[in-house]
Amino acid sequence: MTTTILERATWQARQAAHEARVDVWIQPHLERRRKQVSHPVHDFLFVYYSQRPAALRRWHPGYGVALADAPDHANFKGYGRIVRHEKHRSGPESGAFRGGLSVTADHLESRRGLLESVRTLLVATAGRQPTLGCFGLHEWAMVHRTPAVRHDWPLRLGPTGTDEVVESHRIGCSHFDAFRFFTPTARPLNTLQPASGDRVAFEQPGCLHAGMDLYKHAFRLTPLVSSELVADCFELAWDIRELDMRASPYDFGELGFTPVRIETPEGKAEYVAAQRTFAERGAPLRQRLIDECDRLLTD
Repeated sequence: MTTTILERATWQARQAAHEARVDVWIQPHLERRRKQVSHPVHDFLFVYYSQRPAALRRWHPGYGVALADAPDHANFKGYGRIVRHEKHRSGPESGAFRGGLSVTADHLESRRGLLESVRTLLVATAGRQPTLGCFGLHEWAMVHRTPAVRHDWPLRLGPTGTDEVVESHRIGCSHFDAFRFFTPTARPLNTLQPASGDRVAFEQPGCLHAGMDLYKHAFRLTPLVSSELVADCFELAWDIRELDMRASPYDFGELGFTPVRIETPEGKAEYVAAQRTFAERGAPLRQRLIDECDRLLTD
């Protein structure tokens, strides 16, 4: 693979732009953490997923790009020094040698198994038609007939009203990482029974959690993919999370979130429209990740 070398001024500008972009999300989270105050909506991406805020903020150009005069990157996992001979027009033997730090071919090879598994899941998901109209009932099923609530926040319809919504709807959750949190009484109500080992058979692009997981797939491929792509996926996940919680059984009005009342026809229509929009936004990001996997696996 041809390696592009970025001069210090060029890559520093990209790095600064990335840091400024993600700081909008990261800094409020860190401030809440310092004050030991949690946010049930906005802290989710930092708590549920394994990517630390500092790692999200750290900028990488992706495999195939080397950074000139970047000593700090020598401390990052997967990086090594590359030297490229640049020929001058005067003859094949003339020219200069230029060096920089880049993600190494050895690191790429060590991540081949991950690249293959991520690609398999993404391709399978992209190949299905989006299934809309689940109405976010996974969150309701997580508190069905139990006194415990996952987010320590009041239920908008109360326990009885919440149970009635679950029991009066068809639940068709296809995402294992949501389904695994269903209460024992709610699990049999799901028309699907996804398991940890069959994500490839169940994932579909209309699922809000499949859209949020694009962020997970992207950061797991770091530093082989660019941080700009990771941030694009994070932004989508952030917006999806807000819809996920607005359609949940919890009352987040105090935090400024207007509920999507999925127990009403109007709320159902609002949810489906938003779900369709997120499926459309997620499709090109999913394809970009597939393209990156293809590029890296064919190197």
